[in-house]
Amino acid sequence: GKSLVNSVIGPTRTAGAAIKSGLLMGSQRIAAKSLGLWDPRTLPSLFIGLFFTRFWLVSVLYATWWLLDWDTPSKGGRRIHCIRNSVIWRHMRNYFPVTLVKTTELDPSKNYVVGFHPHGVMVAGAFLNFCTEATGFSQLFPGLTPHMMMLTLWFRVPFFRDYLLSGGLVPSDKDTAAYVLRRWGGGNVLAIAVGGAQEALDARPGAFTLLLKNRKGFVRLAMEHGAPLVPVFSFGENELFDQVDNPKGSWLRRMQHRLQQIMGISLPLFHARGVFQYSFGLLPYRRPIFTVVGKPIKVEKKHNPSQEEVDRLHQMYIEELCKLFEEHKTKYNVPEDRHLEFI
Repeated sequence: GKSLVNSVIGPTRTAGAAIKSGLLMGSQRIAAKSLGLWDPRTLPSLFIGLFFTRFWLVSVLYATWWLLDWDTPSKGGRRIHCIRNSVIWRHMRNYFPVTLVKTTELDPSKNYVVGFHPHGVMVAGAFLNFCTEATGFSQLFPGLTPHMMMLTLWFRVPFFRDYLLSGGLVPSDKDTAAYVLRRWGGGNVLAIAVGGAQEALDARPGAFTLLLKNRKGFVRLAMEHGAPLVPVFSFGENELFDQVDNPKGSWLRRMQHRLQQIMGISLPLFHARGVFQYSFGLLPYRRPIFTVVGKPIKVEKKHNPSQEEVDRLHQMYIEELCKLFEEHKTKYNVPEDRHLEFI
C-alpha cells in the first residue's frame, strides 16, 4: 500500500494551476486574484469562515452532505461530464498546447493500469488527458473510463474534494485502486503518476530522469488484478517550469525531502512566467506537451505474486517505456543522444 501511495500523482498544483492557465487563454491579462477560490489552501478557510457569517447554513448543509458522501471517493468517485467537458479545459489545452497521441487500440472489455511519466511540476498532461475531455480521450479510446489517482489527503478538503471528484480523480490507496480494477465488464483505466511527488523535485527543462527503479507497487497491483500495464510518456511535461537548483545532498534538497516525509507532498521551488510579463512568475511556460500512450503489456493475474515475478514484470515495463521514448523522441524535439535515466 505504501509504495502505491508514494507512486501516486500529486495533482494539487494541477487543480489550482489548471483553472489559472485555462482562464488566461481567454484573456491572458485576467487578474489572478479571481482565481484564488480554486486554490485548495483557501477552501478550508472559506468553509470555516462561513460559520461566522449570515451564510453559516451553507457550511452546515455542506458538512452534512460531506458526512453522507464520505465514502464516494473510495468507490470510484463521482465524475460530472459537463465539468469534464468545460470550455475552460479546452482553453488550457490550447495554452500549451497539449496533444494526446494514440499508438494502439485498447480493448474496452479490459481494465488497465496506466503508468504516467514524468510527473513534472504540476502534472499538466495527466490532468488534461485523463481528468478532462479537452484532448478527446473518449473519442480516441471509446468505451474506456479514466480514473486518475491523487494523494488521499486532498479528498478531505471541503469543496475542493468535489471539484476533484468531478474530473474523475480518486484517492491513492489500495482499496480504491482495487475497487476500480475489480469492476465487472472492464473499461476502466487507473492512471498513476509513478514518480510521484518526489520526482517533481527533479522536474526541469531538459530533464529525463524518472523515479522508477524501486517503484513497483503499481506493478504488483496490476498483477493482483490481471490488468494490462500501459506505459505513457508525456513529452514536454518537464519543460513548463524552471526550478531552483536543488542537487542531492544540498541543504535545500534535504529540507524538501524532510517536508515531503512530514506532509506527503513535495515543495519544488519553481518559476516560469507572469501574467503581465514573460520573464518571471508562477504561470507555466507556453510549451507544447505530447502525451504518447504506448502498447499494453499483458499481465497474468496472480493473487499473491512473488517478488521475483514482480521484478521481472517491472523490468519488462521499463524496457517498454524506454522503447516508447526512443521511438518518439525525435518527433518531439528531443536530441537523438538523450535517453531515459532511472533512479
